[in-house]
Formats: sequence, C-alpha cells, structure tokens
Amino acid sequence: MPQTLTIGDPAPDFDLAVSTETTCSLRSLAGRKAVLYFYPKDDTSGCTKEAIDFNALRGAFNDADTAVIGISPDPIASHAKFKAKHGLDLTLLSDDSKAMLEAYGVWAQKSMYGRTYMGVERTTFLIDREGRIAKIWPKVKVPGHAADVLAAAQAL
Repeated sequence: MPQTLTIGDPAPDFDLAVSTETTCSLRSLAGRKAVLYFYPKDDTSGCTKEAIDFNALRGAFNDADTAVIGISPDPIASHAKFKAKHGLDLTLLSDDSKAMLEAYGVWAQKSMYGRTYMGVERTTFLIDREGRIAKIWPKVKVPGHAADVLAAAQAL
C-alpha cells in the first residue's frame, strides 16, 4: 500500500545521487521552496515534454526561490544522457532503490494493455520553506503543468 501524504505533512527526507560525486537531500534545500516532480522514465515523450517545460521556466522558479528537482528510478548515467540530449539544466535524482518513490507514495501498481506492473505515478509536490507539503498534483497531465506549479510556487 503506497504512503499517503497530505498538505501540511512534513515532506519525507531523502538523500539521493545527482551524479557520481554529488547527492541532494531535503536538508540541503532548507529555507528554500522545492518542487519535487516524479516521472516514470527518461527520454519518453511525456517525461521529455515535462522536463523541457520545467527547464524553460527555471529562471522564473529561481526568481521565486524554488528549486526544481525531477526524480525517477532511472540510473545516473541515463539522467546524464537525457539532460545532454535535450539541453536540460535541471537537477535529476536517481532513486533506483525506490525508497523515496515509496516514501512519497508514487511507486504504484499501474496497468497498460491489460498488464499490471509497478511504476511511477506522475506526481508533483510543492514543499514550503519549512519542509512541509504545500501542494500536491497527483496523476499529472503534462500540458500546462509546469506553469501551474510555477504559479503556486510564486504565490507561496
């Protein structure tokens, strides 16, 4: 059964690899707002569009003192290729253990073409400066999503 987080809950901490030399944790973002967007897989159509949309707005997110972080179970090497191929300047975290995905309740049973499997439920969390969940977008539809998240971050 996936974890169910609600607005006002403390955001579960994490410490995941950004690269072979660097990690990112919720503690390292203390005092800033953060967008955590969970996506299924690097370089697939919806995930690429979502990353490009967030990347295009990164200046406005920075102006709103909001870090934007993408998380998927893909390995660091896959993230590096994905970023290079699409010119992305985003922080992408690798959760190959799926511990963070489970803590945020986004590792879920899915089905496609009559087959059930475990995968990432595309979900976005806005975390406030105190590390609490300010807004949740479950089962995200990509068009217009990054702009909606930016508006919420600016209003927070």
